[in-house]
Amino acid sequence: MFKGKITKVIITGEAKEEFDDLNKLVGEEISKGITNSDHQTLLNSIKQKIELLRDNPQYGIHIPKDRTPKEYIKNYDVNNLWKINLSGAWRMIYTIRGNEVEIISLILDIMNHRDYEKKFGYKKS
Repeated sequence: MFKGKITKVIITGEAKEEFDDLNKLVGEEISKGITNSDHQTLLNSIKQKIELLRDNPQYGIHIPKDRTPKEYIKNYDVNNLWKINLSGAWRMIYTIRGNEVEIISLILDIMNHRDYEKKFGYKKS
């Protein structure tokens, strides 16, 4: 519950594909006896941040509207965008939707820092 409303976290689009691929890769690593890897650290980081979002959908860092990539507006009709820093300089991008009953954190992207900078138009210094 957040501000008296039920909260949900939904992974969609490219984020769902990235999350599923990562889950599969970690499963393969574990079956080979690998118990500690960058992939496992990243997956655990994502799962931890999802739990934090369930408690507080505003946990992340709000991205200014002028930085919102047009593809998010076109594909997901977003009017707010947030990011969460993950392990290994990865980023999780989400939007918040809600009504009188519930608040949904819709995870749109999980990407490495280089892809994040490219998508959001930041230049390397």
